[in-house]
Parts: sequence; structure tokens; C-alpha cells
Amino acid sequence: MQPYELDLWFTPECQQHYMTLLSGRIGLTRRRAECFVRLWAYLSLKQQQAVTQLPPLPISRLQPLAELVACSHREAAQLFYTGKDQGSDRAAGMMLDRLVALGLIDKQFDGNRVSIRIRAVPELLESPRLSPFPSVQPDAFNPRTDAIPIASLLTHTYGWLVKDAAIAQPKIIKTLRAWAQQYSTGMRVLRRCDNLQPVGMSILFPVASESEANFFRPPAKSFYLTSKAKSDPFQIASLGDVNCTAVFERFWIVDSEYLRRDYLCQFLEDAQATLTQMKQDFPNLCDLYIVVVHPIHLSSLATTLGFQKTGQEASLSAYWMYQSIDRFLELDMKQVLADLQLEAAR
Repeated sequence: MQPYELDLWFTPECQQHYMTLLSGRIGLTRRRAECFVRLWAYLSLKQQQAVTQLPPLPISRLQPLAELVACSHREAAQLFYTGKDQGSDRAAGMMLDRLVALGLIDKQFDGNRVSIRIRAVPELLESPRLSPFPSVQPDAFNPRTDAIPIASLLTHTYGWLVKDAAIAQPKIIKTLRAWAQQYSTGMRVLRRCDNLQPVGMSILFPVASESEANFFRPPAKSFYLTSKAKSDPFQIASLGDVNCTAVFERFWIVDSEYLRRDYLCQFLEDAQATLTQMKQDFPNLCDLYIVVVHPIHLSSLATTLGFQKTGQEASLSAYWMYQSIDRFLELDMKQVLADLQLEAAR
């Protein structure tokens, strides 16, 4: 079977059904959903053909793929852009990277070929009543139990920035534990209530005044955790420092399976409570900075929360965004998320 023959084995109507199930997932545009569903169906059929043979009739259901399946950028381009004027191998590779960043697929390159695994997506699992979404709650970061799972989540989500996970993860673990010793108040996790595993994390980092110039330099200068930099360009402010006016959200990350409005609302309301507490420790806090790195889902959410772009590094599609802490604290998160417009299809 060739990629351009997919519609014969998995009808456009079935594709549309799965795309509808994915609607509402933050960061997943209609176009990305279409590419993901087509990729999933193609790899399922390709795997089945390799083991036995293609089914006699078109398939109507998709199941998660536990194994990696080879898929070149050329195959992906034919799959994503069949019947369309545009779509190079490079564009297909970029789309695959976006799907990796959204937590929908895993991608490996062994030096010869690209292999892809489709991850389990809760919205698409059969019998959803048997697999209800677990309860979660914001909680303090525990450096003894949370550092390793958060490091794994970070390297997976930002995998396209991390050159070598074997080097990056120990650095992230060590740094998270060091930050917790220095000032743990701003380190919060979103924790499952059943097994206590962290599924998200936020680090609100009070910045020493001498480091504030970094907010006006290329955003890549702030990529300490996922880079090979030996020293952190941002120094943490000492407790009670009256010259500390800025907070840097070192990262705000939620596992893609938990990107639900009710969970996000809990986590953002907790960020407001955390900032309020931090203002007791640093009385002159007034500025809140974040870095948005595409294709991570943060962009549309940050804009809805009132953050404004202050500068961009075109080569990485990365940019600084700023919001006043006072205005952030005034937001009604339930209302903000109710009005959140997900990324337009493209």
C-alpha cells in the first residue's frame, strides 16, 4: 500500500470521525489533527501488512501502536499533502515534530531511517467510561520524588530541543533539586490524586536584578535546562530582596494527556495563589516573563492570559512574552479559559 492510497483503506468519513473526537485538544489545529489521524491509520495498515497482509475490507477503528514503525519524511509528505499543491519532505518533517511536541507520537532516528510510534490518546480510546480522567490537584514540588518524572516529561515534550536526553536528564534533575533548596515556593506540580505522580509543573523563578537584562536578549540565552550551557544566565534573588521586580516562568508544562480546561484552570489559579505568596517574600514584584517556543501549545493560552510579545528569535520561532503580575492576579481563570480560542486550523 502506498501513502496516497490511504483513503481506500480508511475512508474520509472515518478520518473525520477521529478528527472530531480530537477537537478541543489545546494546540491541535484541524490540520494537525488531520495529519495525525492519517499518519496513525497509515502506520497501522503498514504494520499489519508487514506481519500478515492488508485486511480484505477498509478498517474503521484505530488502536494505539506499541511498536515503532518506519516512516520516511517522503512517505509522510505523500500522506499529508496528497491532492494538495504544497508539501515538501521538509514540511512533513516539521509537522512530525509538531505532533511529537503535542505528545501524540514518538519519533526516533537511528542514523538511517525515521521510526514512529503512535501514543495512546485518551479521547480516542474505546469505552471511555471505563477509563475516566483521574482527579488532579496542584501541589508543592517534592525534590525527592518529583525530579525524575518531571525531567522525563520535560525532555519528552521539548525533545526537538534536547540533543541528548542521556546528558540532559541528569542535568535537569540536579538543577531542579538545587532550585528547590534555594527557593521552593515557586515550584509547583499538577499531581494525580490516585498515584501521586506529577503530570505537570510550573516554576516561578524570582530573578535577581542583575539578571534582568537577559529578558531583552535572544530567548535562546534562557535555554539553560535543555542546553549544553554550564552556567545559568539567570540568578535567583535572595529572599526578601527589595530590588527583585521580575519573575521568570522557567517552564510551564502539562502532559499532553491532561490538557483539559478544568485541569488547566486549577493549575493557573494555583499560579495566582503562588505569585500572591511570593509577593510576601519579594514585595516589589511586578513583572512576569515567559518564553514561548513553537510548536509547544503555550502560545494561544499565553495570549488569552494577556501576555504580549516583546521580542523574537526567528531561527527558533522563540519569543519573550510579558504580563504585569498585578493584572495576571486579577484574571478570572474560569472565564478566561471558557473564552479560550484554540489555534485556528491551518
